[in-house]
Amino acid sequence: MSTIVNPDLHREIAAFGCDEITRCINCGNCTAVCSLSGNGAVFPRKTIRYIQLGLKDRLVASIEPWLCYYCGECSETCPQQANPGEIMMTMRRWLTAEYDRSGLARRLYTSAKHIWLAIFGRAMIPLVLLALFHGLTGFRWIVTDRVELNRFAPVMWVWIAVLIHFAFLGYRVLSNAWTMSRLVLGDAPARPRIPLSVYLGELKTFVLHFLTQKRWRDCGPRHHGRWLQHLVLVAGYLTMLVLVVGLLGWFQTDAIYPWRHPQRWLGYLATAALLYGCVGALAGRLRKREQLHKVSHLSDWLFPGFILVGAITGILIHVFRYAGWPWPTYATYLIHLMAMISMLDVEVGIGKWMHLIYRPLALYLSAVKHKAEQAGSQALASDPRRPAPA
Repeated sequence: MSTIVNPDLHREIAAFGCDEITRCINCGNCTAVCSLSGNGAVFPRKTIRYIQLGLKDRLVASIEPWLCYYCGECSETCPQQANPGEIMMTMRRWLTAEYDRSGLARRLYTSAKHIWLAIFGRAMIPLVLLALFHGLTGFRWIVTDRVELNRFAPVMWVWIAVLIHFAFLGYRVLSNAWTMSRLVLGDAPARPRIPLSVYLGELKTFVLHFLTQKRWRDCGPRHHGRWLQHLVLVAGYLTMLVLVVGLLGWFQTDAIYPWRHPQRWLGYLATAALLYGCVGALAGRLRKREQLHKVSHLSDWLFPGFILVGAITGILIHVFRYAGWPWPTYATYLIHLMAMISMLDVEVGIGKWMHLIYRPLALYLSAVKHKAEQAGSQALASDPRRPAPA
């Protein structure tokens, strides 16, 4: 089988962040110190070698960049200061763009201008929709002598818009995940047939790592704090996602007293989790004490930044509502919607948010391939037509 070599591949990948790829002499120190490297996953060394040789086909079929949790030890001990940990982070951005056939991820990761234009454009959507709604209804739905959020932004209309948007984003996520799966497993004519039972049997691998990211703990005790912070952030995010997408009609109420409405307490707990996770992540990038925080791409700031804005505006909405201030409540609610729409459109499916999907999916696909290879070997060994060994 022939292999196409792209001599400019390292320059293409460098545009996604790290431009120190050519410093690597492939000494293997990074792989030796990595506690996650092994059992056939020889990284970062093999990934960097593929980049240097221009082997794009092998890179897009590789899951190894997703197996790295960026503990930073490889970069701290690299004799050439090639920053292999940041190279792996850059590879994850590049792979995210490769899985996205729309080209939007590539533009966002390689152009700050496109990122800000995308954020501004998406932020205008709820502003335009609310202005259109109130303009068509003669502004009679805006109550100014008290707070009635569900008249300013009728919950059922908002919920319908959320569900439509969620369906669009869900299609984007599934499409990109499908592309990743096809690249990793290979096109159907070229790969052995994998039984459906193997795909179904290994779903537990995806669910386990999606919910826990437990492999992160194998990086060592000093990284358990980061794992816990990330786990709390994801738990808060998923809780809020369920409340907004699945239960918005129950969650967004005009009732004031939270002790009469348990959904409020779920929202408060989720908000606290989001604040804990995003403040920790942003503080780490500001202090730059850890290796993984010493270099920050704009995309590294966006997700925790959006979460922080969403959490703060969510808190302010409740404060203004309890104070009985209608216009501050409505204005803050609009800002909240603008921030959340921007976050979802520039993160879900094409941004750093997809680490949440691609990491467990990589482990799932690896398990599927391993099981299929095992089944193939056993079938071959039991084949009566197979010639006996000499």
